[in-house]
Amino acid sequence: MNYVTLGRTGIQVSPLCLGTMNFGGVTDENTSKQIVAEALEQGINFIDTANIYNKGRSEEILGQALKEIGQRRRVVLATKVHVQMDVTDPNSSNNHRRHIIEQCHASLKRLQTDYLDIFYIHRPSTQIPIDETLRALDDLVRAGDVRYIGSSDFAAWKLIESLWVAKEYGLNRFVCEQSAYHLLDRRAERELFPMTQSYGMAVTVWSPLAGGFLAGKYTRDAGRPEGVRLSEANNWADRHFKPEAFDVVEVVLKLADEKGYSPAQIAIAWCLRHKAVTSVLMGPKTIAQLKDVIQAYMVSFTEADLQRLDSVSPPGRVIVPYYIDDAFADFRPHQFHWI
Repeated sequence: MNYVTLGRTGIQVSPLCLGTMNFGGVTDENTSKQIVAEALEQGINFIDTANIYNKGRSEEILGQALKEIGQRRRVVLATKVHVQMDVTDPNSSNNHRRHIIEQCHASLKRLQTDYLDIFYIHRPSTQIPIDETLRALDDLVRAGDVRYIGSSDFAAWKLIESLWVAKEYGLNRFVCEQSAYHLLDRRAERELFPMTQSYGMAVTVWSPLAGGFLAGKYTRDAGRPEGVRLSEANNWADRHFKPEAFDVVEVVLKLADEKGYSPAQIAIAWCLRHKAVTSVLMGPKTIAQLKDVIQAYMVSFTEADLQRLDSVSPPGRVIVPYYIDDAFADFRPHQFHWI
């Protein structure tokens, strides 16, 4: 596997990143450990988790797996903080100092490690000024608990703001942004990708299969199969099932058949083909799924292939939104005092 540089850091990571959201949930502990071992055997050295994944259980299983395999130092290990961990405690969420430092130490314990390679802010906040967040993260870096810091689902303007504040106060800056990006939501191409390329930030992509929709499990007339992620009717799942989304799936299926790859491999490879993308997260539930998607980095596209995909999913277009454009509609400047 060819490794790529993580933004400005010089750290080398695999272009596919093992996502562990299913660990301790739909994927049992034994299978989870097998997935970690197989991923490392295949050359993947980038692993992603979060404190909120199954309320810490994902971190616990991953930490134990790395301990048993004995490969912690080889791995670029990332986790996240933001989401509420204790519904009885109003301070157990968000991007303030108390929660960030508390959850960093809790993640270190669950992962059985003395440092995190990347510590992401899982979501931006309209309630906490970014200098409060960056100062807490900077303290963790200086203490040796964290090597690098990152953001997740930040708009381009929020990232620019964070870089400015980091420069003003002499703080460690975000080196990596994790964003939703796939054939049903290409908004990242509008401003986020140009911004990250201009300022040397890495980009890791989550949900490259649009919740499994682009993996070919759903067809226009067959309805929803049982036992898959979008089988249950709800607002998030329902918005995938629209004619424009099925137009994209049908082209993906045709390309997969013509090239001799699976639809999942085509969809992930499409994300990898963008120069702004450093690594794409894959979240296999089984060893079979891992072995399938791990071959995505072998897929190549012709210009004609990309034009066919652009014809049903034009650059910058949103068919199924994976984050909210007006997430900062309640932003009140008077709350924030940086200078």
